[in-house]
Formats: sequence, C-alpha cells, structure tokens
Amino acid sequence: MADNDKNGLSLKEQVALLPLAPGVYQFLDRAGRIIYVGKAKSLRKRVSSYFVQSKEHSAKVRVLVRQIAEIRHIVVDSEADALLLENSLIKTHQPRYNILLKDDKSYPWIVVRREHFPRVQSTRQLVRDGSQYFGPYSSVVMQHSVLEFIREVVPLRTCKLNLSPEAVARGRYAVCLQYHLGNCKGPCVGAQSEEDYAREVGMVVSILRGDLRPVRSYLETEMDKAASELKFELAQRYKSRLDALDNYSSRSVIVSAKIDDVDVFSLLADEEATAYCNFVRIRHGSITGVYTVKLTPGVDNDEPAMLTLAIQHIVEHIAGGKLAREVIVPFLPSAAMLFDGVTFTVPKRGEKLELLEFSQRSARIYRAEQLKNLEIRNPERYTERLMTALQKELRLDRPPRHIECFDNSNLQGSHPVASCVVFRDGKPARKEYRHFNIKTVEGPDDYASMREVVYRRYSRLKEEGAELPDLVIADGGKGQMAVIHEVLEYLELDIPIAGLAKNDRHRTSELYCGYPPVLVGLRPTSPLFHFLTHIQEEVHRFAISFHRQKRSKDFIHSELERIEGIGAKTVAALLQHFRTVARVKAANIEELTALIGPAKAHKVYDRFHREA
Repeated sequence: MADNDKNGLSLKEQVALLPLAPGVYQFLDRAGRIIYVGKAKSLRKRVSSYFVQSKEHSAKVRVLVRQIAEIRHIVVDSEADALLLENSLIKTHQPRYNILLKDDKSYPWIVVRREHFPRVQSTRQLVRDGSQYFGPYSSVVMQHSVLEFIREVVPLRTCKLNLSPEAVARGRYAVCLQYHLGNCKGPCVGAQSEEDYAREVGMVVSILRGDLRPVRSYLETEMDKAASELKFELAQRYKSRLDALDNYSSRSVIVSAKIDDVDVFSLLADEEATAYCNFVRIRHGSITGVYTVKLTPGVDNDEPAMLTLAIQHIVEHIAGGKLAREVIVPFLPSAAMLFDGVTFTVPKRGEKLELLEFSQRSARIYRAEQLKNLEIRNPERYTERLMTALQKELRLDRPPRHIECFDNSNLQGSHPVASCVVFRDGKPARKEYRHFNIKTVEGPDDYASMREVVYRRYSRLKEEGAELPDLVIADGGKGQMAVIHEVLEYLELDIPIAGLAKNDRHRTSELYCGYPPVLVGLRPTSPLFHFLTHIQEEVHRFAISFHRQKRSKDFIHSELERIEGIGAKTVAALLQHFRTVARVKAANIEELTALIGPAKAHKVYDRFHREA
C-alpha cells in the first residue's frame, strides 16, 4: 500500500507506520527509483533491523541504508505470497541492490496435461495449450512435496507413452514396474478405463484447487478400513496423510495461471468526503505494482464519478498513460467511454474477485496507515476527527471530549469491585481513574453493583458541582445501559449513554447508544470502533488488576488471621518484618519470639509446622 507521497515523514516515522504483518517492502532513493525489494514475515520488525547499528551488516547494506529516502510496502496473507511477490517485483523493477532474476518463467507450477490419461507433472514453462496449471509454489521443495503427496494418495501414470484409444487397442505396450508396485493401474494395457482414470484426476484437481473434501473422504475411508483389518501401520500412513492434508495450502492470488494482463481498481469512500483508490497491475499473470492514492473529490462524491476521476489520475501519473485491455472494478465508472479500448469487468466469483478483494484490502490498510500518520504528525487534528466522528455516529449534541466507562469484577460473587476509567480528548486520564469496593450488594449481581457504583460516582460529582462527562459507556449491552439510565434519571442528570456488547466468542461486536438503546451500524474494523474497544479493554484491565490485588491482599491477611489468638496488629507486624507469608512460614521459633513474643510465636510456628 504505497503512495508516492509520504507527507514528509522521516524514515523512523515511516518504519513506525509499518504493520506487523507479512509482505514485501521497497526502498526508494531520492530520485524515486526502487533500489531494493525484500520480503518479510513481519514488515516492521524486518525493516527496522536495517536501521539498527550492527556489526553483522555488510558494507553493501550500510551503503544501501544511506541511500534510502522512502519506504513502500505491500501487505499479503502469507510468507509464501510475500516470496512470490518479491520475485515478481524484482523481475519487473530490476533493483540495483537485489540479486537480479533474469528468467521470467522461473515459477514452479504443477500441470495436469491435456491428453488421454493426463499426467500430473512439475513444470516451469507456462504454455497456454489447454492444460491446467496450479501454483505457483514459493519453492521447488513445496511443489515436490505436493506432487509426492498426490502420488502417494492417487495412483496415476508417470510414463510418456501416447495412450490414445487407437494406440492402447493395438496392444503395443506392456505394464512397467510402477504397475507391479501399485502406483499405476495399467491404463496402457487397458486395465483401467479412461472414465475411472478421469475420476482420479478429478480428485487430484480438487486437491490442487484447495477443495480437500474428496480426498479427505477417501483417506478417512481407507484409514478406517485398514484399522478394522488390524493393519495399524497402514492406518497410521493414512493418518499421516490426513495430517499433511490439513497443512496443505492452496494456490496464491499473487501469481495466476489463468489471468494474463489486467489492471484492478478498488475504491474506499471515507466519512469526510475522502476516498482511497487502490491500483493493482498484473502483467503475465504476476502482480507487478500496487499503489494507493487519496482523493478529495469535493462536492461531487458520487462513487462511480470518484472512480472515474481516480482511474484518470492513476493512468496519467502512475500507469504510464495506458491501461490493460481488461480492467477489474467493484462497479462501473460513470464515464467508461473515456477509456478507449478498455473492457471493464465487475467480477462475481473466481480469481478476478480474489484480486479485487486483495485491492480492497490494500486500500483499507492504506487508510489505516494514513490515520496513524495523522495521529503521529497532527494529534490534535486526529483527535478532532475522532471526536467529530463519534459525535455523528452517536447523535450527540457536542463532541464527547470527556468519556467515562464502568466495569464490574468478581469471582463467583466474592471480592466484588468496580472501576471507572476516564478518557479526555481521546486519551486515558489515568489520574482520574477510580476504584470502588461494592458495599451494598451480596452475591454476583452485576446490575445491582453497577447501580451502586454509578450512583456513588455521579451523586458525588453533582454534590461537589464537578464536571460531568459528555458520554458514559457501559461495558455491556442493553441491560447495563438500562441500569445507568435509571440512576441518571433518578439524579436528574442528562448524560448520553452508549454500550458495547460482546458476541458468543466474547468479542466486542455491537455498539448501542441512547435510551431506548439503538444499534449503531459501525464497522468493527473502523478506527472509531477500535477507539471504543480500547476504552472497554482499559476499564476491564483496570477492574481486573484491582480485583486481583484485593483478592491477594485478603488471602494473605486471612491466612494469618485464621490463627487463633493472632489479631490484625500482629499480622501487620509479621508482614512488615517478613514481607510475605512464605517467609513467615520459613521463620524459626527464635525469630518469631523476638518479634511477637513467645506465646504468639508458638501459635504461628505450630500453625505452619504441625505434623499432619
């Protein structure tokens, strides 16, 4: 998700913006030339290593680092995709500091030949002859392991014989060693029909396409059969193949055998009449470039019109004035006729849809990076944007610059506590955090605990004439919101309420506001939702830490205070001197006597040293 404009960020700031995700990074010099392309399991960790002083850095690496003026990156799904994309970009841009790859046919593929009784083979030559190609694979080792797995599971021929019906009918061939080993069923001598062979090839194609259900069913059946016949070694072999099947990954969208030359555009409209357009260029089936531009369309924010504007801009400034004959888009641009000789495709399924989704994901990543950049470079502007967006989504009268959130914590009703965290201008105001010991509630009653805490908090603020929050957030759904509303109404306070509800997997998934609560249609991936869940996580952390602290302190005191004849003052003296109960237990009778006297010392010593 690269753009030519890094808004004047220093290299340190550019590295800080990189995600902890797999991908490809590109180093550019001051002239805008790509001088190095690399892959990474974690982009931020890998790129930051270049800027750490290390004796392990070669002279060439030190020279490279001195020339870096800009860092671009592309996020992908896996390390294998990163390796394939790195390979493609190196061939396209021929960076000065890379080991250059001259062979543009170097990807390893698996081909299912278009012939009678098709062979399944390894190849590096992608020939459009009607055969089916699968891959590419990030390494020959991975490709060979897949082929070996297929040949263990499905017995197919490996010979080069012409097995046309006429040749087989003439009886010119004889079975080979592979037939006697059980690795081939002898189609060369008519021992296997073409229909039966086609069914087995279909199972292989399913594996290579990522549909593992047919072969899984076959392996499970054979494993059960072998186990029932007490052939445990054979059953274990099938079990190992099933495990290998679970670790098998299907093809990558980074390089395709079916797609040749296409361009892909996606558009992501923002809340403030801003849009991000991502452009992916595919040449000879490989991604050769990924770019994102930010648009401020002004009055006309119609998405088809914005897409037209974005394509025009990218064609002129990035794509060298020319588009591929086919362009993949999420919807048709408003003025498709402006692009002469271009066919626009809105995909519904298949690899083209996967490419469009890759482009859309790239645009979302770029937008998140822009917001992070705004937070670093202009925190006031970022906060203003966040507060304005929250005001709009929750239908508030003013931006919620003062937010408070509550949470309860107890262990099966014991040691009930609650906490309140305070955020001001989008940042935690930790000096204003408050803990509460629940005083009036017996047992695990979250609603009653919330009622007590909210009443104590806001009755006191009202009595003192202190500032009230612009928004109160409940760490829960409608039930907690109803309790807070009840208390505020009783205190005659008009404070907006929001609630964050969790799904069955205990993940925050819904936001409610107002009373009666109304569901807010906020995307869980949006920066605003992340901000609200950050508040929720903070109050939960604060409540849990207080609960653990209280529970630990109560346990320590209760263990000593359970000793008959030992009071609170003696417990305090013991802990002040020995610091922990473990040290009290380890103390000898002389040490205890010197501190608390002989009578109490014997009671403490006997408690921990009495034989069972």
